Amino acid sequence: MHQTLEQVFGYRQFRAGQEAAISAVLAGRSAAAIFPTGSGKSLCYQLPALLLPHLTLVVSPLLALIQDQLAFLQRHGIAAASIDSAQSRDEVADVMARARSGELKILMISVERLKNERFRHFITQVPISLLVVDEAHCISEWGHNFRPDYLKLPDYQREFNIPQALLLTATATPQVIDDMQSKFGIAPDDVVTTGFYRPNLTLRVEPVAGRDKRRRLVEWLGERAGQPSIVYVTLQKTAEFVAAHLSQNGIQAHAYHAGLPHDKRESIQRQFMEGRLNCIVATIAFGMGIDKSDIRNVVHFDLPKSIENYSQEIGRAGRDGATSECLVLANRDSLNVLENFVYGDTPEQEGIRLVLEDLQGARNDSQWEFLLAPLSDLSNIRQLPLKTLLVQLELRGIIAPRYSYFAEYRFKYLIEPQVLVQRFQGERREFVQALTETSSRARTWATVNFDAMYQQYQAERGRVVTALDFFQEKGWIELESKQMTEVYSLIAADFDAQALSEELHDYFVHHEKTEVARIHAMLELFASEQCLSHRLAQYFGDDRAPERCGHCSVCEGHVAVLPEPPALTSLSEQDFADLCSDFVSKHLEVRGHEPGAECLTRFLCGISVPMFTRLKARNIGGFAALEAYPYAEVRQWIQRQIQ
Repeated sequence: MHQTLEQVFGYRQFRAGQEAAISAVLAGRSAAAIFPTGSGKSLCYQLPALLLPHLTLVVSPLLALIQDQLAFLQRHGIAAASIDSAQSRDEVADVMARARSGELKILMISVERLKNERFRHFITQVPISLLVVDEAHCISEWGHNFRPDYLKLPDYQREFNIPQALLLTATATPQVIDDMQSKFGIAPDDVVTTGFYRPNLTLRVEPVAGRDKRRRLVEWLGERAGQPSIVYVTLQKTAEFVAAHLSQNGIQAHAYHAGLPHDKRESIQRQFMEGRLNCIVATIAFGMGIDKSDIRNVVHFDLPKSIENYSQEIGRAGRDGATSECLVLANRDSLNVLENFVYGDTPEQEGIRLVLEDLQGARNDSQWEFLLAPLSDLSNIRQLPLKTLLVQLELRGIIAPRYSYFAEYRFKYLIEPQVLVQRFQGERREFVQALTETSSRARTWATVNFDAMYQQYQAERGRVVTALDFFQEKGWIELESKQMTEVYSLIAADFDAQALSEELHDYFVHHEKTEVARIHAMLELFASEQCLSHRLAQYFGDDRAPERCGHCSVCEGHVAVLPEPPALTSLSEQDFADLCSDFVSKHLEVRGHEPGAECLTRFLCGISVPMFTRLKARNIGGFAALEAYPYAEVRQWIQRQIQ
């Protein structure tokens, strides 16, 4: 272990916590490493991967994280690769071949890849020593970044016979740690935490009215000219606006967000990493996996989404151990924007009922098949909460996931069909002959007919897919698959759709209240009269931080009193009919009934849901007219109007 550390990674000794986590993994036990951002969590799987006999499979939530870690591994001569949606078929086939041959030590994927039928076929053929779950807090419904698909990871571990798991995260509260531990059967002694206190970070919260924030930002960064800095904002348009303002005031800055073309994002990131650009104004799309050690300043121009997000984002500063400053320009102006993200993810009860009725419609053959996007449109539930709803139905024993498959496979012959058939003998030749004959061929592409293959040749779907993959690997065909279809077994269809939709709606409303409370907990932290470093560590269950750090704004005698947002005219002065009549007419015309209070609130607060795309709601007068008002207040006002 120590020899590998020095020879491959060039370090003389481990950082805090690393040796304990790595020792547990090499002893054959599952473990969790909970270290602050930038404390070397990745080494906890990278080093064991070189010493374990088989492949290490790493599940990560973001492509940026995967690419960054791959670049690091390749620089150190470690055989690592990823499979992701940006790759060509040939690239994917090449990675699969290297994994099968045992050449690869580390394979990195997104959690969604595990639902892919072809990938699952492939992974069952490859022995795996270790499952690594990066950003493992995503598995907990109590985490700040819950991803429903992460809940299935313990099942995948069993299904693929992976003997042990390693969970990595920088932001886990005690409740989240308990959740992670129980789901993966990790012994308490193998949960390694190193504390959340960073002595080199100066935490400052400065109350600034919204109208003064840009002026204060220019002033503050101007005093730190030339230092690598990240400014975090909530919305893409704010990133563009603030970056332009900084540049006009002599501070060269670039906006960075998910709406930019991929190559532009890459270029900005590269300039920042190489020190040719010192200031980035970013949404949270930036920074995951960014391993730049000399970031001196992190500014929150807008409020972060939660204490966990705040902790993760300030954790990008001062990784070299030198003093770095973290500033929040705090007020309550953007509170509604943060809360609206939460409210938009709560499905309407009617939408939940539509999903349940669709499910009950499949009771005759006990199998429920659907495409996610059309189901999202039908129910008017965003795709992420729709996935959460499916997981809730699983947990209640109503459905069980069977597999996902591409509804359609088609291929292009790169050699003549008869030449392909002649490559095989005996029964295999008959099988390939049947496949070429049953696939309906247009001018260029042939579409696979799975039903005909089963009826005429008793060939199971799995065998056909395996054969097609093999043909592609050999360069005999070019293969394409599309329309991902989810297939679930219907275990209990005799539920009352109305009663269950109420119960599930209550679950989502409870989750909504938890998320809104998380936002308010963050405001309380920023307005704290206690040492900020101590309060932050305490939130994550770390009692080792000093009670007074001596280098935060509270310790320096500045308790933040957050200014209230600008006063708004009373909702009672708004004209409900004037704001909503066009939308109500359009909804009645397209959906056949009038919209409910929740739907109207979303319309007036400017929150996107699938149905609004179909109704072209953004172009209807009244859309987002009340976005400056708290969502809950608008909802109450609407309920009074339509009673």
